[in-house]
Amino acid sequence: MNDPDALPYALEPLSDAEAIARARALAAKLRARRTCRWFSDAAVPREVIEAAIDAAGSAPSGANHQPWHFAVVSSPKTKRAIREAAEAEERRFYGADGENAKAGEEWLAALGPLGTDADKPFLEIAPWLIVVFAQRKGGIEEDGETQNYYVNESVGIACGMLIAALHEAGVATLTHTPSPMGFLRRVCGRPEWEKPVMIIVAGRPAADATVPAHALRKKPLTQIASWL
Repeated sequence: MNDPDALPYALEPLSDAEAIARARALAAKLRARRTCRWFSDAAVPREVIEAAIDAAGSAPSGANHQPWHFAVVSSPKTKRAIREAAEAEERRFYGADGENAKAGEEWLAALGPLGTDADKPFLEIAPWLIVVFAQRKGGIEEDGETQNYYVNESVGIACGMLIAALHEAGVATLTHTPSPMGFLRRVCGRPEWEKPVMIIVAGRPAADATVPAHALRKKPLTQIASWL
């Protein structure tokens, strides 16, 4: 490489046994992660959210443009505005206002075992809403003009790392994607070149929170991987 400021690639050397042990331990921890749909209003320190977002911000990205923004919402007024707008879209999605559901019968049937509906109280109850935006333009300087690359892939990786970091800190999460999500740009005051991707709800689970049996079904390694 001809970069005079480049640093040596540094990675902790591990024996095969230690590498296997660490990989299995992390896999077990992440496999214990569950989506939470019932939150308490118990506080989660801001420092936890900051550290998790900092970890997400280290994700690989196209041309290292880091095309993401995390709008962190704790204001009751703003959470209320998000809930009202999200539930309006959800009622159309589920057909809760007596109109034809925007989602087809097959989609609604797939959601049935999870027990979801148009009511989203967690958007107000949980202490934190992390609204994730994908920056279609901006580059590292966020100038609103420089083209970004592999935006969806980059933001998806960052969101996975964010959820993993929150799980490591003992914080329950839920990914919520009302459709359409354009209202989030307005509520969070973000520019037109940013696209809302999801809301990551973060907090402590309610004392009576449960996990649907359907959600416990995970594909085995033999089904999700092939070795060529």
